[in-house]
Order: sequence, then C-alpha cells, then structure tokens
Amino acid sequence: MRSIGYSIYYTLVNIGSFMGPFLAGWVHSRMRVENVFRLAALSVFLMFIAVLVFFREPQRSDEQSTASLAQVGRNFLTVLGNWRFVLFLLIFSGYWIVFWQQYLILPVYIHDYVDASANTELILIADPLIVITLTVAVNALTRRIPPLPAITLGTLVTALAWLILGLHPHVWTAVVALMVVALGEIIQSPRYYEYVSRLAPPGQQGTYMGFAFLPIGIGSLIAGKFGGVIIHHFGEVTHQPERIWWAVTGVGVATAALLWIYDKTVRTSAASTS
Repeated sequence: MRSIGYSIYYTLVNIGSFMGPFLAGWVHSRMRVENVFRLAALSVFLMFIAVLVFFREPQRSDEQSTASLAQVGRNFLTVLGNWRFVLFLLIFSGYWIVFWQQYLILPVYIHDYVDASANTELILIADPLIVITLTVAVNALTRRIPPLPAITLGTLVTALAWLILGLHPHVWTAVVALMVVALGEIIQSPRYYEYVSRLAPPGQQGTYMGFAFLPIGIGSLIAGKFGGVIIHHFGEVTHQPERIWWAVTGVGVATAALLWIYDKTVRTSAASTS
C-alpha cells in the first residue's frame, strides 16, 4: 500500500509538470516570451496562498511529538554518517543527470537538428501525460519487484529510451522517447520514495525523506554542464548530433550498473551484518 500511496502522490505532482509546458506554449505563442516567467511566478504565488489557506497538517493518535531543532540536527548528522545511504543517493544522482536532459538539451536539439518549427512545449507534455495516466497501473503491475531492483530497472529503461531519438532523429521519435523515459520514471520513482522511507528509523522519517531529494539537486547541478558539453562537442565540433543521446544513455546505463553492484555488494553485506 505504501508504494500505491507514493504512486498517487507522484501522479498528482505531474499534473503540474503537464500544465507547465502546455501553458508556457500557449503564452509563448500569443505574448512576449518574458510572460512565460511571469506566469510561472504567479503560479507559485497562488500555490503558496492555497497552501496557507487550505492545508492542515493531519494528526494521528499515535503520532510522536514534534522533534526539537537540536534533535533534527542530530538526525541530520546521523544520516550523513550512514555512508551506505549517502552512497546510494550519490549513485542515483546519475538518473537525474539523464532525466533533466529532456528540459535542458532536447528543445535545443530539436530546434537545431530536427525541426526548427516544432512546438517543443507540446513535445515535453509527453512525459507527464504518461506519468499521470499510467503510474498507478504500472506500480500495481511491478509491485512484486523489490524496491531497489525496481529502481535499477526504471533507471535502465529511462537511459535506453534516448536511443530511440539517437537512432532516428524526428519529432515523433522524440515524443516516443519521452514516453519511454516516463515509463522508466514511473517504474522507479514511487519505489524510490518507498525504499527511502523504509530505511528511516522511527522519528527520522522526515530527515531521510528530505535527503531523498538530494539526487535531484545534484543531478540538476551536473546535468546542465554535462548537457552543454556534449551538445557542443557532438553538435558543433564533430557534427554528429545523434551521438548526444548515446552519451546520455551511457550515463544512465552506468548508473543502472552501479545500482546493481550496490544492491549485490554494499546493501547485501549491510543486511547480512545487521
């Protein structure tokens, strides 16, 4: 049930991911491009107001008392001292280096090397649309797969998806690639949050779940530089733009391999000694 709950959460999150490119494309086609950023700022502000007005923290009869700031700090240091968990987070950052390329270099690639008139905003809708419609169903089908193997499988699927575009550059193959990227995403994402939540000792769930977002940040920091380097090298230096997606796939496959090694060595050895 926990994985189903995270599937519902992830489905709702991607409604915003779907509406963002759609509204950005609508505004961009009718107004000046800076209005896209104004729309984004207004959306965040409205969400902030909605949370203040409508959200109430749910309470349970068996809920532990709120941890003090000192306790939160001690929990934070405890998590940092769990090197196996930190290593897992660092390895999984590779997934987000691959994932963020759909927003960082895919629009540039389509405009420069596929079709300059293509509506990249509508193309980017493919990923969240699949997530919204299939997350709960795919999670139900894969619920018997243990969390870490499911994370590894999802990472591999997302990585290999980019070869669809690399082998046959076209607007429609970009859409298909994003749909397969989304399949990998919905295989791993709910199970990832389930896995992290199960690692947390009592009273430290909030701290561990906070660390769960660390790979997203690390991946975004590296993804921009990585994407810029490969699109410059393969696009402008060697004039082999299709090789861009082979490089992206290589990072994803390497990440999946490291997750598999982690599962078979580090995590297994930790379980045997506990």
